Amino acid sequence: MDLTKHRQLLNEELHLIINDYDQFKQRFGEQKPSPHDLSLLDQINQWEINSIDKIKQRAKNCREIVTELLQTCINDTEMKFNDLNEQLKQFHSDNEFNEINLNYLRNELIKIREELHNPSNISIQQDSRPFINEISIISLEKKSNCSKSKQNTTTVAAGNEEGQQLDQLNRPKEIVIDKNKNIFIADWLNHRIFHLNPNPKEGKIIAGGNGQGNRMDQLNNPTDVIVDQQNQPIIIADQGNRRVIRWLNQSQQVLIGNIDCHGLAMDKNGFLYVSDREKNEVRRWKMGEYNEGVIVAGGNGQGNQFNQLNHPTFIFVDEDQSVYVSDWNNHRVMKWRKDAKEGTIIAGGNLNQLSKPRGVIIDHFGRIGVGDRGNHRVMHSCEGKEAGEIVVGENGAGNQSNKQNCPDHLSFDDDGNLYFVKPGNDRMQKMKIIL
Repeated sequence: MDLTKHRQLLNEELHLIINDYDQFKQRFGEQKPSPHDLSLLDQINQWEINSIDKIKQRAKNCREIVTELLQTCINDTEMKFNDLNEQLKQFHSDNEFNEINLNYLRNELIKIREELHNPSNISIQQDSRPFINEISIISLEKKSNCSKSKQNTTTVAAGNEEGQQLDQLNRPKEIVIDKNKNIFIADWLNHRIFHLNPNPKEGKIIAGGNGQGNRMDQLNNPTDVIVDQQNQPIIIADQGNRRVIRWLNQSQQVLIGNIDCHGLAMDKNGFLYVSDREKNEVRRWKMGEYNEGVIVAGGNGQGNQFNQLNHPTFIFVDEDQSVYVSDWNNHRVMKWRKDAKEGTIIAGGNLNQLSKPRGVIIDHFGRIGVGDRGNHRVMHSCEGKEAGEIVVGENGAGNQSNKQNCPDHLSFDDDGNLYFVKPGNDRMQKMKIIL
């Protein structure tokens, strides 16, 4: 009798729980946004309105200033035209002029025309410091907006110990994947550039491979390579020879000489970017115009300030021409927006987060991949997140025998596959990043 009564009591308790669940489910379905929820949305809307008003007012002020300056320029030009007109009349009436006078008049006319079309004293400067307040959403839930990944890797190149054969590599440095999934590898200690078709694991040599040296047909410890998608030549950071060299069908041309080059990048407009370890800077060159270039990151001596770098290695340039730099001895990755005077830290900043970072890559979703060489792993994160996710390697330095097996340079293909080279075991591997 006691057992029967006890079972009856348990059933009654179960029915009460089911009834409470049904009532909660009904209330949940009818629930409207709370005043707190609406307040959050109102704050975002008000921030949007205030920010737009500030931008519109700043643009209005700048338009007024430019209009006034252009009108002043037009007035000055008109005065010069009047003066030149008086001189023309004078020469014509006196009928006393020579070739020197004619050249003078012609040059004055050209100068006035150029000043009118290209007012040299007016330019637009964008301040790297924001003038509107930035906002972000803070949630106490322990969730990540970044993708999760699975550590299922496959070897796609070499892996047959170090060597010079076509199925071997020797301390590979850089890896590039083009839109057709062709793979290019800077084979560092073999002093050559390796090309792999999308499927086979055995490739061919497309640059160097003639021993270590400084002849035009030789390379000396190449650290990086990029492919010009428009013209099809490859551009190589020939670090041991202190030069950036272009290579096309066994024809070579030195683009930049006497530079401690390490990392290369090319933006959507065809501008070439090169990191210089010795000068602690990154410069940009317009293709075909290899003079002094323009400093786009660092260039203020060796240091750890926001306007400095310390031994920059690999670089990446995004669609907005922002430059991402692996700042090796500062254990951080820096982002320098176009025309900025200083950068911002987007990963690392101390030994607990990154150690001797090398490869850096940004995929189509804005996710950041970093070859955390000193910690023998690949980190994966989103900009603005304090902590990233380990997608390759262990949490920590690992054992001493594994030090040379750390992932180095990185590349993404259009399908979201992450490729990385491991110099210590002389192979290139691929991992699928699961969103």
